[in-house]
Amino acid sequence: MTVLTCAQLTCRGAAFYTAYMEHLWAPWRIKYILREKEQGCFLCRKPQEANDAKNHILIRDKTCFALLNAYPYNAGHVMIVPYKHTGELDDLTEQELADLMVLTRRCKKVLLAALKPEGFNIGINIGRVAGAGVEDHVHIHIVPRWNGDTNYMPVIGDVRVLPQALDEMYEVLKRHV
Repeated sequence: MTVLTCAQLTCRGAAFYTAYMEHLWAPWRIKYILREKEQGCFLCRKPQEANDAKNHILIRDKTCFALLNAYPYNAGHVMIVPYKHTGELDDLTEQELADLMVLTRRCKKVLLAALKPEGFNIGINIGRVAGAGVEDHVHIHIVPRWNGDTNYMPVIGDVRVLPQALDEMYEVLKRHV
């Protein structure tokens, strides 16, 4: 096996990379790629439906709810969402803000009990340049972390390897709610 320096790789161009590229097949992703694009806000729609298991809603509180992220960064990735449709923290009342944090703490405890992570990334992305995939409905992400869970796959291959299907993860976490 030939090991090349970064300078050598940079000079070779895209054709070189393609020749040595490994392929990871993820045929289940085609449903996401070809799906009909939703109209409206899915974070408003999901809690209005009467099917929490289908929508992976783990907890409903007075002003906010918790659900599994359908496109998680890691196993057990949960989002805490206010029912109020807004992209700004400033538009939430003091009670709504407090409820978001209390539910965030509760979900962290559920994740600890169910999955025993060694740490967490907890955060809010506001605005597209900050990484918000949903710009118009603020939400808090809780991503469980384990030592060694970040490897070459997301860094080099832009691929995440999740050890469990979303429906199965929902059942595991729901038992701890």
